[in-house]
Amino acid sequence: QVQLVESGGGLVQPGGSLRLSCAASKNIFSIYTMGWYRQAPGKQRELVAVLTSGGNSNYADSVKGRFTISRDNAKNTVYLQMASLKREDTAIYYCNARHILQYWGQGTQVTVSS
Repeated sequence: QVQLVESGGGLVQPGGSLRLSCAASKNIFSIYTMGWYRQAPGKQRELVAVLTSGGNSNYADSVKGRFTISRDNAKNTVYLQMASLKREDTAIYYCNARHILQYWGQGTQVTVSS
């Protein structure tokens, strides 16, 4: 069993930045693919960014060049650095760990508004 706890969400103005954190209860990064997903009101959950155990990353086209996924192995924490935020980035952001099984965090709200 793996617990994931997100933090770092909040209210930010368009063009601003936020950093989300996802703390895992175990050292899993050498095995699990870590990902950030988001779900906006009335929409399906969508993939934002992934980081494989080998260190390869991939991003949704809508966030390429603005978001960066990274990890700190010593802290068992994955980050999502978000810059140049747009109103359409408003959503609940979820952390995901996937190997044979997958685990989800509880989500953290990001609201981009002036």
